[in-house]
Amino acid sequence: MKLKGIKVLDLSLFLPGPMLTQIMADHGADIIKVEPLNGGEPNRKIGAKRNGISVYFSNTHRGKRSIQLNLKTEAGREIAQRLSAEVDVIVEAFRPGVTKRLGVDFETVKKLNPRIVYASISAFGQTGPYVNKPAHDLAIQAYSGLISTNLGSDGKPALPGVQSADMLSSLMGLSGILMALFRREKSGQGDYIDIAMMDTLISCAPNNLGSVIAEKKAPNVSHGRVWGGHAMYNIYGTSDNKYIVLGASEMHFAEAILSKFNRLDLLPFCKLPPGPKQDPIKHFLTKKFFEENQGYWISWFEDVNASFAPVNSLKEAFNDPQLKQREMIISDGSDNTHIGIPVKFKEEPGSISFSTPGLGEHNEQVARELGFDNNEIDALRRNGAFG
Repeated sequence: MKLKGIKVLDLSLFLPGPMLTQIMADHGADIIKVEPLNGGEPNRKIGAKRNGISVYFSNTHRGKRSIQLNLKTEAGREIAQRLSAEVDVIVEAFRPGVTKRLGVDFETVKKLNPRIVYASISAFGQTGPYVNKPAHDLAIQAYSGLISTNLGSDGKPALPGVQSADMLSSLMGLSGILMALFRREKSGQGDYIDIAMMDTLISCAPNNLGSVIAEKKAPNVSHGRVWGGHAMYNIYGTSDNKYIVLGASEMHFAEAILSKFNRLDLLPFCKLPPGPKQDPIKHFLTKKFFEENQGYWISWFEDVNASFAPVNSLKEAFNDPQLKQREMIISDGSDNTHIGIPVKFKEEPGSISFSTPGLGEHNEQVARELGFDNNEIDALRRNGAFG
């Protein structure tokens, strides 16, 4: 596999860091997860469980090894520093300054391991006026302005359905790590990667920032092309209180839909700027789609070359034949389903290890790999290094 031989020390918690390192694990990297005292990784306890293990944990920590360390003890810090000297990559998501207090910050580790690729994921990064502010995904989406564009039917900001700041910072972090590892092959030197969740959200919104950058003003959300201003890029209700979407505003798609409705007279409205000028066609489609149920429209669109989709529940999506064929919904052989691997390599594809580590399951194994003998491991326990 692509990352076989790469060793990673994962000091992160919750979603961004663990998701990043799981992707690496799926492609062969050896991930050593450091879990804190008092319960370990928080997402062990979040959400629904299967066989005593949370779905959240099993889909962010499969194939990893777990050690439970008390990094506030000298013995715990010694283990972390020995690991830091041997691994290729460190991923941490503490608030800025915490790793320095724990003795595992980049400058300290670099002296032990000049080849280290070290990624820090935080809400606002390691610099700037917000550096010490606590924040999770929702706050970052709010600061970034994206919540202001995510309006409900009442015109008020609504809670987002996906933790996009978490996930985007995870993928940006992975990109940075892989670039640094690639560069290390030539330079022999590691690097430090400062990932801010707020930075990642802004960087992913070039299609939303037109009026802000060009006209120095906030967008009128209801007029925006991707926020409901365009008739052919919108959500419509059906007679059974379900929904469908039209998901592409290209003119040939609009023509295909209106041609089947025998309403090509409305096509000129699709050529107008998004917003109130498209209201006549939006009113027509709203009324028309509400005349029949969702199943009717799924069948109706089968022979229409247009971007159409039913609004599925998560359960319906999980049973979708497209995802099953792509092995994004897979079984571990015991009738337990898991989220698959989205990156499909032709050569050396990823492979899932369905095992999830028990809390601190690999304490002794990792200690032995670091050169501790039985007496020293007993001393580590007595000195409070292990949970």
